[in-house]
Amino acid sequence: MNDASPPAASRQRATIVTLSRMAGVAPSTISRALKGDTRISAETRARIAALAQELGYTPNALARTLSSGRSGLIGLVLGPSTHPIYTEMLHEAVAQGGERGMRMLMIHAGAGPIEDKTAEALLQYKVDGCLITSAELSSRAAAVCAANGVPVVMVNRVAREHGSAVACDNLAGGAELAALLMARGHCRFGMVNTSSPTSTAVEREQGFVRHLEQAGHKLMLRLDGQSTYDGGYEAGRHIAALPPEERPDAIFAVSDIIAMGVLDALRLNGLRVPRDVSVVGFDDIPAAARPIYDLTTVAQPLKAMIRRGLDLLCARMADPDLPDEAVTLRGKLIIRGSVRPVPG
Repeated sequence: MNDASPPAASRQRATIVTLSRMAGVAPSTISRALKGDTRISAETRARIAALAQELGYTPNALARTLSSGRSGLIGLVLGPSTHPIYTEMLHEAVAQGGERGMRMLMIHAGAGPIEDKTAEALLQYKVDGCLITSAELSSRAAAVCAANGVPVVMVNRVAREHGSAVACDNLAGGAELAALLMARGHCRFGMVNTSSPTSTAVEREQGFVRHLEQAGHKLMLRLDGQSTYDGGYEAGRHIAALPPEERPDAIFAVSDIIAMGVLDALRLNGLRVPRDVSVVGFDDIPAAARPIYDLTTVAQPLKAMIRRGLDLLCARMADPDLPDEAVTLRGKLIIRGSVRPVPG
């Protein structure tokens, strides 16, 4: 038997009661002292703080939830982990939430709509609010959250019916990409979009197509990239197999991950990018800047989107009666080597 093992009592977690017994004061005095209450003498506050540090005392989050009605937890609903944009959003939400004293609890990660069980989980874990980055909120899920005082803010999505939202200006971004391709001398346009009816993909396509039509152009090809690299790759193979006269000379993929699949397929099937075909994407994920892709894209202002989303959420946690807000932030056109140079 190891004589160095600490006695059983020393292995018990320190509590307010433990501190009060050792300090010889009431539990309420301990609580006030640790909160810096000036009604407690400076000497007593210092003595209790030193004791708490010695014993490794930390406040009990569950007890704090019961007493204040706030858990400090924010539910986070993310899209598929295979899509790099959601990994970036996770890191940003955790970092910015931590700066505000919030802790992120991942409630759901994956494709598809928010199911009723996900909304119920928001309540079971006593979250103070929820950030949704990947899905639409069903009427029933929204009603459950509203009835229980859980505010919801969507980031990277447009709230069609319920809740507040922060999104990139996808319409403007799509239009900017169309204008760039036309300015580079392109006249045969294709699109690799997604069959998933997300607000982001729909608006990017609308912005791109409308700008083309205003200039007298139309899409000659539209393929489903399924929001994945593999879907983009299959679309790229299809494009590469077309006769030259039927092949677009410029492709807009509605996300970078799709565009990267398109690029790889075109090159592996003998086409030169951008000499034969220009390719553009949307999001500006880190891999888009790698020399192998050098992808022209529109950068989403993710840091600003998360910051604004947390602002909206905090405001509604403080005042549940605030009206819903929809915030749109402009993206930034990033021109790289996947688009042909200016003619002449």
